Amino acid sequence: MPIRLNPVRSGVALIYCGIDEAGYGPMLGPLCVARSLFVAEDHPADANVPDLWERLAPAVCRTLKEWRAGDRSRVPIADSKRLKLPNDSVRQHPLRHLERGVLAAMASIGASPGDDASLLTTLNAHLPEASWYGGPAVTLPLANEPDSIALGANLLAHAFRRSGVRLDDASCRVIGEQEFNTSLDRAGSKAAVVADAVVGHLRSVRDRYGRDGEHLRIVCDRLGSRAGYGALLAQVWDSGAIETVAESPACSAYAVRGCGATCRVLFMTESESRHLPVAFASMAAKLVRELAMRRLNRYFAMRRPELKPTAGYVQDARRWLEDLSPTGRERAALVRNA
Repeated sequence: MPIRLNPVRSGVALIYCGIDEAGYGPMLGPLCVARSLFVAEDHPADANVPDLWERLAPAVCRTLKEWRAGDRSRVPIADSKRLKLPNDSVRQHPLRHLERGVLAAMASIGASPGDDASLLTTLNAHLPEASWYGGPAVTLPLANEPDSIALGANLLAHAFRRSGVRLDDASCRVIGEQEFNTSLDRAGSKAAVVADAVVGHLRSVRDRYGRDGEHLRIVCDRLGSRAGYGALLAQVWDSGAIETVAESPACSAYAVRGCGATCRVLFMTESESRHLPVAFASMAAKLVRELAMRRLNRYFAMRRPELKPTAGYVQDARRWLEDLSPTGRERAALVRNA
């Protein structure tokens, strides 16, 4: 089951949701679309969303530069592309900051997976049934000492209590290669494949949190070059309930009326740097994808020990496929078509 805590709430609670993806561009491996939800107690319904980086300080910081310049016990929460270190990094494990952020946040609310299989279960992330995603579970943490995870968890737990904010839910949708290709044929574009996963997350949020006395703020990274999202939202809520507030290349905003909770939905560029829940969703999605790719590389290295691992991006994926020389059927099962 996804991470979820349900303590007694008082007053009006803000349900602040972020949705983001990892693995949009690669040729190999899954596409992962994650959501995170934070609850801010007693938040005025007509107020702007709070800056959670500010509310959760000094437990978190929003950039690695800020982390390096200050207290390194803090937990960086940021766009996963800014936290993932190069795969050839010598001094630090590439997943150091991604792993610490996700595992510390989960441990702060009582979830402490000891291996990748437990983490995937906690995030409701189901890997494809392809043989290369099987095998024994990988012990976690990979890139950090357990004490570092525990310190980050304690800092976050204290910040949650002090600020009236908490992590309430985190979940990741994993779209494997074959499902991706089937959805691509049906939907016509990668952005549409991501949109289908976003709709699934929105429905889940609607069903769990669309109650009187609460208000929802949902922020999603823009889906490709699309500017209008009314039709997408109509797959979740009745089209007559959706009011377009603004649509522009930078941000498209919508209000949903009559759904119990007061609901606003934003699709915007650079949302990972503006909204902490989107940044955390980005981190969860990226960590799940990286762990999936670790399993894929482990499987094929057993067949060809000299095979250099791949991150799945197009140029290196072509090198990897040439070195692997898979059968035609296996290649078709491995390769995403866009």
